[in-house]
Amino acid sequence: MNVSGKVAVITGASSGVGAALAMKLASAGASVVINYNTSEQGAIDTQDAIVSAGGRAITVQGDVSDDADCARIVAAAIADFGGIDILANNAGCTTFVPHHDLAGLSAEIWERTLRVNLMGAFFMSRAAIPHLQKAGGGEIVMTSSIASQSASGSSIAYCASKAGMNSLTRSLAKAFGRDNIRVNAVLPGLIDGDWAFSTWGGSDAERYEALKDQFKAQAPLQHVVQPADVADSIMSIIQGSDYVTGQLVTIDGGFTL
Repeated sequence: MNVSGKVAVITGASSGVGAALAMKLASAGASVVINYNTSEQGAIDTQDAIVSAGGRAITVQGDVSDDADCARIVAAAIADFGGIDILANNAGCTTFVPHHDLAGLSAEIWERTLRVNLMGAFFMSRAAIPHLQKAGGGEIVMTSSIASQSASGSSIAYCASKAGMNSLTRSLAKAFGRDNIRVNAVLPGLIDGDWAFSTWGGSDAERYEALKDQFKAQAPLQHVVQPADVADSIMSIIQGSDYVTGQLVTIDGGFTL
């Protein structure tokens, strides 16, 4: 897809992968809807950077775990830009719970993790698909995780939510391929940034650096993935062949090989 003149909605775009993707799409000529839930300033900063560079962007607050909020985010895109061509389901959450600590994985953690990571992607896709159909097709890209295919991750609930996202990706790709809607997912490893630091390092910078060193040492390419790396991969899916759909693209420097 040539993204120039297209409209993209990105959830969880106030920082990290979402913010990097918003900047890349805008620089390629797309109008961008920057969704955030609580990090308003980050979303405003991303919008300001896009507008200052001559691009078009709006910010829309909304919790993707809420079906009504998802409908409102899509409605804002239609109201401001007249349609939707690209949806990036990037919003996510996690709570660190060691896998052996079954008692610590409460129903509340399960419900929040599944509602944001899996149901949120479904709610957003359901709200956007009629507009993608009206546009004659489009792209949906999910930000999943290598945790979806491995026995490691921040919690069992997180791994399960991302595995569900992979299944959702393939199901939607099959169901809406006839409408020229392509649905794919990227599966990053550890993404260096504030989100990973707060999840894995807490307030311990030394512990976090040790974790990054461990990932780098085990990855054949000896690289810890950066938000821009993931955004580049999403851009390659969107701008690449129009005949790629239902695919799960791993971005981890070879860590899982």
